[in-house]
Parts: sequence; C-alpha cells; structure tokens
Amino acid sequence: MAMGILRRVVSRVSSSPASMLIRIRAHASEAQAQQVQPTARDATTFKTFQIYRWNPDNPSKPELQEYQINLKECGPMVLDALIKIKNEIDPTLTFRRSCREGICGSCAMNIDGCNGLACLTKIPSGAPTTITPLPHMYVIKDLVVDMTNFYNQYKSIEPWLKRKNSPPVPGKEIPQSKKDRAMLDGMYECILCACCSTSCPSYWWNPESYLGPAALLHANRWISDSRDEYTAERLEAINDEFKLFRCHTILNCSRACPKGLNPGNKIQNIKLLQMGRGLVAKA
Repeated sequence: MAMGILRRVVSRVSSSPASMLIRIRAHASEAQAQQVQPTARDATTFKTFQIYRWNPDNPSKPELQEYQINLKECGPMVLDALIKIKNEIDPTLTFRRSCREGICGSCAMNIDGCNGLACLTKIPSGAPTTITPLPHMYVIKDLVVDMTNFYNQYKSIEPWLKRKNSPPVPGKEIPQSKKDRAMLDGMYECILCACCSTSCPSYWWNPESYLGPAALLHANRWISDSRDEYTAERLEAINDEFKLFRCHTILNCSRACPKGLNPGNKIQNIKLLQMGRGLVAKA
C-alpha cells in the first residue's frame, strides 16, 4: 500500500502545471540553441581571398579580385582553396600546381606578403588572405610568372658532375665517403621554386646579372661535391662583382625557403673560397 501511495504522489507532482512548464521551457531552450549555434559556427567558416588577376588577352591594369569560400568544404592548404575557386567559382583563374607535396615547387607564390608554396601553406585564419605572383617577375597570367631567366641562370652554373679523369672502375659509379656525402646536405634538397631568389632585393635590382640565391646554392653544391673535378673552373666562372658579390647578405632568401635551407650561408662559403680564406672539402 505504501508503494502505491508513493507512486500516486510522484505522478501528481510530475504532472503538475509548474513541472510541465519547466520541462517545456527546457525543451524550448535546447531547440533554440540547436537553431542558433550552427548559424554562429557557419559564419566563422567563410574566408575571403584577394587574388591578383591579369589577363594578357585583355590587357588592362592588374587588380585584386575577391572570392569567398566555405572552409568547411575545403582542404586546409592555400592550394586547396585555389583549386576550389577554380573548380567551383571561376575557371579562368590561372596558377601552376603539380605534386601538392612540396616537391615540385610549381605552386610558388606570394601569400600575405611572404613567398611560399601554396601546397605547404595553411590557410590563415581571420582577415582576408592576399595572394599575388612571385614578386619582381614578369607575369604571364594571374599567378603564373615567367621563369625563363631563372632557369637560364641555373643552367649557367652547369649543374652536373664534371670530371677530368675516368671513374676508378670504368663503367661503375664514382665512390664517395659518407662524410663527403654529408657535405651536400642542405643543398641537394632545393626544388628550384624561386621563393628565395624572388625575395632577394639584390635579385630585384639586377635580375639579369646577379645569379641569385638558388643558382648560387646549386653552384656551391657542385663546388662541394668530392666527385667533381672542376672546382677551380666553377669558382672562376662566378667570380664576378655581379654574379656572386652582388649578394649583400640580407638573408631574405633563408627566411623565404619553404624547404628550410640556408642559401645565404652557402653563398658566404663561396665568397670565402674566392677570397682564399676557406678550403673546399675534397677527399
């Protein structure tokens, strides 16, 4: 009998107008929260990109064109945003890309004032992001620049192994110690993206006579290779007030390198060798 009385009391309390009103208010507040909260979250997921546009087929003053995308529907990198804009908003947007892994260097551009690879640069939060071509380069279209001079400078340092003698064993590889091989670390990783050279004021001022950080980095790579036998000739070829000594050690190149290399340090090594205060590491 006691249990029956308890059940009736509980049922009366739970069905009272006050308790029903509390439950209704609780459910109403939960429903309102579910309606308001997603809207607040969605508002913070939209991002504005200001992208440099110029078309040689319709030559006019270059401009920054704005695009807005939902970051919840996009990958985390700047290249993901560019691909989304090109695929879904504006197919005329032009830029280079290939590996998407920071290996090919194709997607080098200036992002919020800093040179970098779009595939390795995370989309910044907050204010609109400005994307422009690599600075002080001739623009072909939009974010695509003319790399002809840059590649010609790289070719001029003869970036291949040069020998005066035949290999120790004809038809076989040229042996190299682990210590000598370690001398190439910090140079062979360069992917020729041009982020370093186009961040250098000396390269801006003398793009046709100064070789630039990237080419000089590779010059030092072959000068330091124990298997190469043209060290003196390589040093003489770049012993010029413009080709080499136009570098003023500003070190923008080292800060801009997306691979974490230090071209400024390698250029300094060449300068020391030229002035006779360093030695080439040879076996």
